[in-house]
Amino acid sequence: MANIITLSRIFLAFIVVALLFLKTDTATLTAVILTVFVMWFDGLDGYIARKFNETSKLGAVLDIMGDRIVENVFWITFCALGWINVAIPIIVLTRGIITDSLRSLALAQGYTAFGEKTMMQGKIAKFIVASNFSRFTYALCKAVAFLFISLGHLKFNYDHTILSIGLICAYIAVTFCVLRGIPVVIESKRFFEEK
Repeated sequence: MANIITLSRIFLAFIVVALLFLKTDTATLTAVILTVFVMWFDGLDGYIARKFNETSKLGAVLDIMGDRIVENVFWITFCALGWINVAIPIIVLTRGIITDSLRSLALAQGYTAFGEKTMMQGKIAKFIVASNFSRFTYALCKAVAFLFISLGHLKFNYDHTILSIGLICAYIAVTFCVLRGIPVVIESKRFFEEK
């Protein structure tokens, strides 16, 4: 069930993108409503997996894959629409490729990105990368950015406050993205050491 929710949020993200490119207020409002579900499903899949004891390496990989696809689809779409600077998707994509490559190396050695078998060993690294606080704050910044940047481009929205809040949250999210990637790079060193 959890994996179905993860895959559903990817599908919904693609629908959101198609709606945003229509550039009508009705399509944009529909995209915003669907974005709420996309972001809600991000937490729901993990909750369902834990509640029904469906956690698995496949689920962990699918969750991260879903996060990457959704996040990158939104940032690239906003860039293509001219709503954000190209630096945002470049930074997010680069960080994602680096951390996911290192996480795949860790996975091959029996570790996961989060959970009981996390590759993070240090307390500070665990807090920055894997704590509920860090993960929730990062997800919230992205959700507010995705929602407010979309809402800020409604034709009847003459007040740029909503868009400004969205852009501020986008820059906070990107900063979080980079900061949460640093411990993955540092702690991955041990996976390259010969035994």
